[in-house]
Amino acid sequence: MERVSLSDSDTAEAADGVSLALLAGSDSMNVQHFEIDPGATVEEHSHPHEQTGFIYEGELTFRVDGEEIVCGPGDSYAIPGEQPHAATNRGDDPVRGVDIFSPPRENPSWRDPSSE
Repeated sequence: MERVSLSDSDTAEAADGVSLALLAGSDSMNVQHFEIDPGATVEEHSHPHEQTGFIYEGELTFRVDGEEIVCGPGDSYAIPGEQPHAATNRGDDPVRGVDIFSPPRENPSWRDPSSE
């Protein structure tokens, strides 16, 4: 069994006001913690990974297929692989949550600033 504490994980700023930390992982999936500051946006993007997540603080507005979907504390979501999506924190408080990716994101570009 692998145990990973958020306090022991390296956090990287993936975009202005968007902090990510890669947590536990396996051959089939991995877990990522995120914090998104008020006013910050994750620009539209897609990836081959299926992405499921859970919000435990704040509200995050997703844009998928031209539709806006607001997720708040206690909400979970699923985004199919290759589905373009974006997210914005329109609130006054940070949004905090976890994402699970399958297959795992082994070395996401946000972990290595030289890969941009």
